[in-house]
Amino acid sequence: MSSQAKQLPVAAYLMSTSVHRRRLPSAFPVLDEALQPIHNDVFEANLRNSQACQERYIEYMEKVKKGGGENAVKRHTQRNKKMLVTDRLRMLFDDGYYFELSPFAGMGLPYGDIPSAGCLTGIGKINGLWCVFIANDATVSGGTAYPITVKKQLRAQDVAIQNRLPCVYLVDSGGAFLPLQSEIFPDKNQGGRTFYNEAIMSAMKIPQVSVVCGSCTAGGAYIPTMAEETVMVHRIGTIFLGGPPLVKAATGEEVSPENLGGATLHAEVSGCVDHFASVEKEAYETTRNIISTLNFELPEEDEAGVEEPLHSVEELMGLAPRDYEHSLEVKLILSRLTDGSKFQEFKARYGTTLVTGFARISRHQVGIVASNGALTHNASLKGSHFVQLCDQRDIPLIFLQNTVPMPELTLSQTQAETNANRLKAQGSMMSAVACASVPKITIVIGGCHGAESYAMCGRSFDPNFLFLWPNARVSLVAPGHSAALAQEEEDVEKINKRLEKESSAFFSSGRLWDDGVILPQDTRKVLSDCLKIIKQQEYQLSKEKIRTPLLRM
Repeated sequence: MSSQAKQLPVAAYLMSTSVHRRRLPSAFPVLDEALQPIHNDVFEANLRNSQACQERYIEYMEKVKKGGGENAVKRHTQRNKKMLVTDRLRMLFDDGYYFELSPFAGMGLPYGDIPSAGCLTGIGKINGLWCVFIANDATVSGGTAYPITVKKQLRAQDVAIQNRLPCVYLVDSGGAFLPLQSEIFPDKNQGGRTFYNEAIMSAMKIPQVSVVCGSCTAGGAYIPTMAEETVMVHRIGTIFLGGPPLVKAATGEEVSPENLGGATLHAEVSGCVDHFASVEKEAYETTRNIISTLNFELPEEDEAGVEEPLHSVEELMGLAPRDYEHSLEVKLILSRLTDGSKFQEFKARYGTTLVTGFARISRHQVGIVASNGALTHNASLKGSHFVQLCDQRDIPLIFLQNTVPMPELTLSQTQAETNANRLKAQGSMMSAVACASVPKITIVIGGCHGAESYAMCGRSFDPNFLFLWPNARVSLVAPGHSAALAQEEEDVEKINKRLEKESSAFFSSGRLWDDGVILPQDTRKVLSDCLKIIKQQEYQLSKEKIRTPLLRM
């Protein structure tokens, strides 16, 4: 070992030797997958459907961007003198860019539309470092937390834990929505889990910073007091378990919010906050400075030399299947996602209804598992083999999921034996996917139905990220394929009607069964960002925790 290496701490030495390494040059063959005249009819039908889905996507996006509506926005900005949550995020992140997760969460719920579930979550860069954010939108019911709000916050914390990302909380909350308290307070994965996660994240050396930029009442008061560093904005930020109305009801004393729990009190008397900010702008500058103190050593970014696919990503609109019968060869999709349209296929002539192989996306090496038909016995064994191979080589996995609309029926003894063998092989693949320790990203490009969706790393198999294309369908069986599940024709019609509504990508995303609906043409960019986000944990200089968690005063 050189004398220079001996002088460096071990973690720093390892980092200094790894940052400047280069990958083996790619010798992958090119997928020559240009569209052919035979594809035209299906392509055009898919394109028409994708355009209709995109219009719905834009309509939903415009609706959630309005937050709680015009009157609520005026009250928030003019009377309460606070910035909108989107403006706060633009001030916080580099170049004002952030990657939002689950923007449609909260739409179409039994208790009404809750735009963005009342809080924005996602990932953005602060001084070059990817950070998760959880930001209340107080224009939606004054920042009140609904069951879907809690679920969305917990999912964001899961993303931070799974990918070891610093987490920033922008707190402007009015507490829980009491009529639905039974769905917010008592259970394991409800309100209290937020604070449990904060403690666990601190023990894992995942940094957390909180900005109190509004009301922080009742249970919400624990978020800033459990964060490692907290910034509080003068006059608009408050922290208390019970506000002035409760004090008056209990003691008859009248007290102002500022005197009861304002920034001056908590910065100078209680010590609950670490940084006093006169105005919001100062609070976000302070937060950016705090993030600069974190112990990461990031490599120089070099986007030059990234090979673009040979075919336009815009053509993915016509490759997104309207339904299972309109699915084209999945390699057409791969050739519009991978660097230089290159793909090293694995077991190309075996189990051909599943396509597996290696590729690069923005120079990140990945293993791809892509549906190309039913997940047969051979395809399942092939998938199991490939997933284990990627796990052995520490290569992230990308699943492109488009499963069959319903399981194969058992109508004969021969079919029963075939189905039993298929079942065992699919179980083997499920085990491989569940036990693989490498990062996993799932994109539902068509159907997400039945047990095959588990083997293709559905939500219950804990991928790092899962996104849907707008044409995607998520249900036990696809609409129009429920005849085997019901006896009466009347029941079949009723079930199919319900499946048509409940299987849509927007219904799924409204309930947070995914991390968001993305347009097909944005998929390569989303995958690229996700791979960079996942890789960042390698640049944290110290990850092992041998001391007790950080405790505030």
